[in-house]
Amino acid sequence: MLTLTIDGTEPLSAATVKALDEVCDRAEDRPGSGVVTVHVTGTPKPDWTSGLTVGLVTKWERVLRRLERLPMATVATASGDCGGPALDAFLAADLRIATPGTRLVVALEGGATWPGMAVHRLAQQAGAAGVRRAVLFGAPIPAARALALGIVDELAEDTAGAAAAAAEIADGLSGKELAVRRRLLFDAVSTSFEEALGQHLAACDRELRRTAEEEAS
Repeated sequence: MLTLTIDGTEPLSAATVKALDEVCDRAEDRPGSGVVTVHVTGTPKPDWTSGLTVGLVTKWERVLRRLERLPMATVATASGDCGGPALDAFLAADLRIATPGTRLVVALEGGATWPGMAVHRLAQQAGAAGVRRAVLFGAPIPAARALALGIVDELAEDTAGAAAAAAEIADGLSGKELAVRRRLLFDAVSTSFEEALGQHLAACDRELRRTAEEEAS
């Protein structure tokens, strides 16, 4: 199990980007069954964007996209208030577990909420109406509300135990095939049936061939 902890109280830095990049490197070097676990907590402090550049934000968003596409299952656990980089990483995971007291927060800066890709992920995953107050006004999303919206999969006081149990769900699954299913799931939101059909048929054909090869061996 590959693990990483992200402290949302710390400003986004090159070190944070590098740490997540290295975890992604290790996961891609050994694709297969297994889990990447990300522990997140904390929200940005005032003036957290001081010294932040678009270049650094771009690198962060790219490594988050790597996390979303890994050939391995990803599990995120959250506690307390989570915003900034902590919220970003949480939303990019396949399975999400939070303590009952967790709140998801779109960070405020300069009199407005931060317009990063967390806004996009929240709207895609929960619908614009469900997260409108959070995105526009920075209203925290309590854990129970996040569970109802589908942003959180499970509430647990013992997040470590719940993460271990969640890892069993992915046990034995092909990481490469999981990544294919994940991509089909993402694309389904914005792709018509006709456009998606070819990709799904290709995935079905690949799966039938793979199963036949396993049975023949």
